[in-house]
Amino acid sequence: MTSGAPSRVVVATRSAGKRRELVAFFAAQGIGVDDLAAVGLAEEDPVEDALETHETFEGNARAKAAYFAARLPGHVVVADDSGLEVAALGGAPGVRSKRWTGATLDGIALDQHNVDALLAALEHSEDRRARYVSVVVARDSAGREWVARGETTGRILRARDGDGGFGYDPIVWSDDLGASFGRVTQAEKDRVSHRGRAFRALVAQWQASARV
Repeated sequence: MTSGAPSRVVVATRSAGKRRELVAFFAAQGIGVDDLAAVGLAEEDPVEDALETHETFEGNARAKAAYFAARLPGHVVVADDSGLEVAALGGAPGVRSKRWTGATLDGIALDQHNVDALLAALEHSEDRRARYVSVVVARDSAGREWVARGETTGRILRARDGDGGFGYDPIVWSDDLGASFGRVTQAEKDRVSHRGRAFRALVAQWQASARV
């Protein structure tokens, strides 16, 4: 186990893509992961959807962490909110990255629809600058809270490049990697991704709090 970190956490997400990334990340830190279903919390669509109504990533992440921590006494709950900010769109889709088109789709179908919509929105734009942002919040049964942020910069491609990752990854070129997030391995992505950076910052906070 990473010194100062919990031996096990509950990841408060219903996204299969996020869950895969976070299980791999925490495993590399020696931290076990349970998902919400594994600890007995069936999905409550209307209630959970209403948690992500804030105008900032931190607001959404804190709302999710507080909601699930209250229902899971004795557990450390980790929630994040993340999204893609595109310069030419004034920072959109931002906190609404998953549902910004209003499409009533899920999973791969929703990802494909959102990618198509973003490519269409930028069809005539020369400014392709973008960044991924993630804010992660952890809460324990004592009510303690840790907040960490991560970012990674890049640009929006004019067509899909690769089919790895999830969400907008196939059209996001990483400045750090010199490749699209759809082309790189999970380990390469974790090294520079917004979510990887946020979660490493979270673990660093756990380590620091253990030394106080």
